[in-house]
Amino acid sequence: MKEKILIVDAYNMIGNWPELARLKKSDRLEDARDQLLLILSDYHKQSDSKIIVVFDAMYVPGLSKSYKQYNLDVVWTDEGQTADSYIEALAGKLQSRLTQVTVATSDQAEQWTIFSQGALRKPAWELYQDIKNAKKEVHAATRMYQDQALVRRSPFDDEQLKKLADLRDHLSSEDN
Repeated sequence: MKEKILIVDAYNMIGNWPELARLKKSDRLEDARDQLLLILSDYHKQSDSKIIVVFDAMYVPGLSKSYKQYNLDVVWTDEGQTADSYIEALAGKLQSRLTQVTVATSDQAEQWTIFSQGALRKPAWELYQDIKNAKKEVHAATRMYQDQALVRRSPFDDEQLKKLADLRDHLSSEDN
């Protein structure tokens, strides 16, 4: 089975996801970056993909570095390098017969470049929807587990439950 790697164009997501765009517009870019990493960290737990988040030095010059945060690989490009050029080079390097790279960006030029290298592309809005759907699945599974736990904690034993079911059936047949 192929290893899956998701490379995220961070500022592209911030500009295209409603809650992050609002933070950016209200001069809270650092909060938007932190929120993006938290969202992607939660998604990482369900996606079965390694996630690499790339920020360029456009907003934070002179900060070139890479580190792990929330089980994500976070990369800040060099001051003279755009996230697009870094992502394109990284996608080309990582894409192989054993690795499937997907790049999350809505930048059309970048999408075509990475697609020509064999990587897949995912627009920002599609990733946003995938994350929302993953959250819904987790909530549904949690609800089902909680409901099952309530049944397991029932004060009635199997014989009492059978008698209650028989009584219910008897009473409903009298109504008909």
